[in-house]
Amino acid sequence: MQADTAAAPLNRGMITLSIMLATLMQTLDSTIANVALPHMQGTLSASQDEISWVLTSYIVAAAIATPLTGWLTSRYGMARLLSISITGFTIASALCGIAATLPQIVGARLLQGVFGASLVPLSQSILLNINPREKQPQAMAIWGMGVMVGPILGPTLGGWLTDSYNWRWVFFINLPIGAFALFGVLTYLPKIKPSSRTALDFFGFVTLSLAIGALQALLDRGQQLDWFNSVEIRIEAIVAFVSFIFFAIHTATVGKRSFFRYELLLDRNFVSGTCFIFVIGAVLYATRALLPPMLEALMGYPVATTGLVTAPSGVGTMIAMLIAGRLVARVETRFMLLAGFLIAAYSMYQMMGYTLVLSQSDIVWPGVIQGVGLGFVFVPLSAITFATLPAELRADGTAIFSLMRNIGSSIGISVVQALVTRNTQIVHASLSEHVTAAGRGWEQYFDLGSGAGLQSVNELITRQASMIAYVDAFKLMFIATLCVVPLLVFIRKNRPMASKDDAPHVAIE
Repeated sequence: MQADTAAAPLNRGMITLSIMLATLMQTLDSTIANVALPHMQGTLSASQDEISWVLTSYIVAAAIATPLTGWLTSRYGMARLLSISITGFTIASALCGIAATLPQIVGARLLQGVFGASLVPLSQSILLNINPREKQPQAMAIWGMGVMVGPILGPTLGGWLTDSYNWRWVFFINLPIGAFALFGVLTYLPKIKPSSRTALDFFGFVTLSLAIGALQALLDRGQQLDWFNSVEIRIEAIVAFVSFIFFAIHTATVGKRSFFRYELLLDRNFVSGTCFIFVIGAVLYATRALLPPMLEALMGYPVATTGLVTAPSGVGTMIAMLIAGRLVARVETRFMLLAGFLIAAYSMYQMMGYTLVLSQSDIVWPGVIQGVGLGFVFVPLSAITFATLPAELRADGTAIFSLMRNIGSSIGISVVQALVTRNTQIVHASLSEHVTAAGRGWEQYFDLGSGAGLQSVNELITRQASMIAYVDAFKLMFIATLCVVPLLVFIRKNRPMASKDDAPHVAIE
């Protein structure tokens, strides 16, 4: 039966805290294990290629399972699905922590990805459902903090846990978080009544899963395997392309029986917002992936220090999201998005001036500024994307929204990393042409006639070439961010927020 929240008051504070703990747990795990891989490699007697599957298995499993969120919600209800997801993710984390062999931890990471896939879209959908429309921007600000800050804090927390204890605590840390989140969900979240829905479109799900899984594997392993020079990458590209074609044709022909809710495409705000979140993932998230390897490889920063100088960007994001959540109802959405993009572009303009001689403040402040820009983009975009979407489509919509953000991020990170590697080689070859025994000044510092002298010169040129390649990548991101700005014309103007009496309605079993 339908019950008004006025008749059954919701403890929104405890519900929000519980689902944000679940969200933070999932987003932390997307990056927290990265710094622990060398330690895992020794314990599990794995090669560098084999240990990378600890990351890849999680990413691919989560990508494949994310589109299922809408169908599972309609079948089992949000509260029940969220409880199952938290329980499964927590148990899988424990299995990762006690794993003794590589197959065991890869299998446990697959389970983590499957159960964790629904946590982020469900948390967003629930926050939209339990809050009246005028409070939804603030709710999206809180949700965005968990989604954006988790991956930033992951390497810092992972490095500290690995150094202070051992790599297993990277996974054991999820146990108390998962327990608190599950208790809060079971205690405070009302059971959402499942809507009537047709049976699972198995063919649509399989073809979409193959396309997404192959694409994610290609993007994750492409740099390591030298892209299309690898047979594996070529096979994954073919599988992704063919599967997506089959999925598109199938969806166009079966109509309402399709796995993909075509009604989502009828909402202009949702389509525009989803395209923007894809671009944001590809352009802005990629710059954050460049900084840690640059600092560790070129500046010699240890993992812990790298985490400390990059973490303040998360502080900038949190502050901006809190401010943006309050401004959305008063300021035109497109103006806020414009401000956010320009602020983020300015931070990348600062990064274009990086050299091999940098102070920590040179790293911290552009990161904070970029975090502010992301905060002013993410909150209004999340709010406007779902402002006109019917409540019964939110579970499907939030799943697609999260999926497109992740795919965009994967594509952006893969592209910039490939460009950095390629440009480093090109610049290295160009600089090397000017190093000869007859070159002016070189003989004062290096003995070019000895192997040791040549090695020293090569190391110097490699560092300079790498720095130039990183600066070129920041320049590309700067230009790409400015190119996004004209697309703001496709975002509709804000509709006036509902009155404070417009409380949400929650269907309770």
